[in-house]
Amino acid sequence: MNKTELVLNPDGAIYHLKLKPGDVAETIFLVGDPGRAKLVANFFDEISFHQSNREINTYTGQYKGKKYSVLSTGMGTDNIEIVVNELDALFNIDFETRLPKDKITSLNLIRIGTSGGLHEDITFDDSYVVSQYGLGLDGLAYFYEQGPFTMERELTASFINQMEWDDDLPKPYAVAASDKLLAKLGMDWRKGITLTAPGFYAPQGRELRLKVTDNTIIDRAKEFKYNGFQVTNFEMETSALYLLSAMLGHHALTVCDIIANRITGEFNHDYQHSMEQLIWEMLERALKL
Repeated sequence: MNKTELVLNPDGAIYHLKLKPGDVAETIFLVGDPGRAKLVANFFDEISFHQSNREINTYTGQYKGKKYSVLSTGMGTDNIEIVVNELDALFNIDFETRLPKDKITSLNLIRIGTSGGLHEDITFDDSYVVSQYGLGLDGLAYFYEQGPFTMERELTASFINQMEWDDDLPKPYAVAASDKLLAKLGMDWRKGITLTAPGFYAPQGRELRLKVTDNTIIDRAKEFKYNGFQVTNFEMETSALYLLSAMLGHHALTVCDIIANRITGEFNHDYQHSMEQLIWEMLERALKL
């Protein structure tokens, strides 16, 4: 691959993340908010590395004897597409020869996010939701050769058909979470299908001054069911995380703190405590990996 495909900075760090091989651990927590990366790192017993570039803050350290990293991705599937590809390159491409390594390192990519619930019974008091599936409304899967072969084709087709999906919109795709991470990290929390939207406003049915083309998407999506799973929540990163991780041989899981309910119209501005509790829980559970 040439210099415009694997882009490196003059110091040898990969372009967007500004990281070099060895800077991050094999278990990486992903958060959207750059400030939340520091919040996670505050739980570490010690911090051995810190780097910041654009909206990407990276910390590596130790927690109870285990090496972890936390990295902020910013918002959206486009950012996730950059972050996961570049994290993979740090481990699985030789920066000298620009060739893939013979032995592939499989990463644990654990997203700790915030999200809006799509059912009245998803309340702030019992607010953690595990994404059994990520269902992308952004079309990213179709840009990759392996994308159509990686997605859950039956779930994807069922959603498109039941929703009577508009052909003028990006084509949806569904991808499953890592079975390993589901079993070890998400055992006792509510699981469901997470819709990943390519925006916060119109793609999630919100209107300010601009009208949306379809203001029924939430009402129709919350009625969708597949193999006993419901669409539980809306956010902006999970489908891309699951897709790229599956294609590259990594393990990915998203757990979200529900801070809004799109059915009741409620928003929880005071979610700091529940987010800190979720971070602690994920750090503890990841010790088993």
